[in-house]
Amino acid sequence: MNLSNLVNPMSEPISPGNRNHLSSDVEVKGTLKFQNDLVFDGKIEGEIQSNATLTVGKSANVQGEVKSKSVIIHGSVQGNIDAADRVELKATAQLIGDLRAGRIIIEDGATFVGKSEVSPNKSGLPRPESSRPTGATPPSNLPKKGLI
Repeated sequence: MNLSNLVNPMSEPISPGNRNHLSSDVEVKGTLKFQNDLVFDGKIEGEIQSNATLTVGKSANVQGEVKSKSVIIHGSVQGNIDAADRVELKATAQLIGDLRAGRIIIEDGATFVGKSEVSPNKSGLPRPESSRPTGATPPSNLPKKGLI
């Protein structure tokens, strides 16, 4: 489904700096793919895929999987979210599903029912033990190496 005519009815090319917007009267069943940032205020039953930022508006209702660079939620999402960069749950957000992201931000008042997996340094390697600051010792409540 090509949504460029819905978003830009004048058939002008959309420049990379533009933000797409689908209003509250839009309903989608199926897969929604986009290249530029998108503000979505409608209803979708299906999957959303992008390498840009998705903003789920206050009146939006998403039922399905979301895979995007970043996701900002003001409305309702029922489904799992996988974001390469970050997920923001604003005060009016409702997320029922699991999320995986590099960072998450949850404002007071947001509802989140699910599991989260946060990997801030997906490409970074864990810091080796030898890089501990001089004089630093592991906490005493942790088991010693080799002991179980």
